[in-house]
Amino acid sequence: MARHIYACPLRWSDMDAFGHVNNVVFLRYLEEARIDLTFTNAGEAGEKAFSEGSVVARHEIDYLRPLVYRPTPVTIETWLTRLGHASFTVAYEIKDEETVYVRASTVVVPYDIAEGRPRRLTTSERAFLADYVEKATVAA
Repeated sequence: MARHIYACPLRWSDMDAFGHVNNVVFLRYLEEARIDLTFTNAGEAGEKAFSEGSVVARHEIDYLRPLVYRPTPVTIETWLTRLGHASFTVAYEIKDEETVYVRASTVVVPYDIAEGRPRRLTTSERAFLADYVEKATVAA
């Protein structure tokens, strides 16, 4: 299993009145890492289908430690815990060398924008994603 690594910069405006990164901002961080995996990395690998659309069906986030602004980016490790035929589940850890701040997961559904409905993953999308999934959870 491979993990996708994304260096996420923090912005001063990400902090709330309590002086730590606001809980809603973490959703943006997760999105940045997920888009880097499914668009940037997939595009570099020659996979263009993800650019046709996908939607988030579910988020689950465990906030473990407060994160405050600093100039050094946090690391977001991303991998898949489930790869189905019409959805996949992305897992994340937002961390640095010493601390895990957030553990999260997102269920993503491929979406046909022109038709306005969910679609199945293509064979090439599944092949690309399979490198990031725990082998025991790949649907046949």
